[in-house]
Amino acid sequence: MRKAQAPLFMDPIFNGAADPTIIWNRQEKEWWIIYTQRRSNGPGPGVTNIHGSELGVASSKDGHDFYYRGTLEGLHFEHGHNTFWAPEVLYHEGKYHMYVSYVRGMPTHWGFPRDIIHYTSENLWEWHFESKLALSSHKVIDACVAEIEPGHWRMWYKDEADNSYCYYSDSHDLYHWENMGRAIADEPHEGPNVFYWQNKWWYIGDYWKGQKCFSSDDCTNWEYAGMILDKPGKRPHDQAIGNHADVLVLGEEAYIFYFSHVPV
Repeated sequence: MRKAQAPLFMDPIFNGAADPTIIWNRQEKEWWIIYTQRRSNGPGPGVTNIHGSELGVASSKDGHDFYYRGTLEGLHFEHGHNTFWAPEVLYHEGKYHMYVSYVRGMPTHWGFPRDIIHYTSENLWEWHFESKLALSSHKVIDACVAEIEPGHWRMWYKDEADNSYCYYSDSHDLYHWENMGRAIADEPHEGPNVFYWQNKWWYIGDYWKGQKCFSSDDCTNWEYAGMILDKPGKRPHDQAIGNHADVLVLGEEAYIFYFSHVPV
């Protein structure tokens, strides 16, 4: 098997590709990475450059060579230059669904309200605003969604109002969500990602010191399974721990996509 290029992709606008999610574009017959287009080289006081981000797109025919395609359209449901983080995208019954973290405007410091917004699309380019989800608080980010049983969807997300623990909510239609409480609350973390592989459910979370892993038979009770991406890599621009990852399962293989903070 031919190895993918390293780094797999670098954002050509701000050099700030973060929080990747990967999905097969059925219309264009390509793999798409949709990511937070963090304005890493942007000016401004405080944490301005963390805010004001669009969602960037990198595409590939073969899953190895990705190139920049621009940013998603139709996300701005209210006026102003607003902030979009950490997309989660899935396909169900002829429609793409996206759940994305949203902050109004471009704050210069932390602490502002943040919510998870639901959009739908027919082609992954043009998005329709569905709703602002009523979850456990108005300090929620980093949605991950998986179908844990036929017609039963579960969302995991970070709730910064409760020490940045992971919470979860359930849905039977992808539009209406019932809040279920804490999922994993051993330590503060972000970027939860859940997937089914080798007859088990797996949970990884970004603990800012690597990705902590858990496994489960029922997707509710989790057992610690170790750390990954907690040591710097050796490839170009990979000399740091791995941040906010997404896992793609293809047959017997599982591929992890993550971003790194390495100065260029």
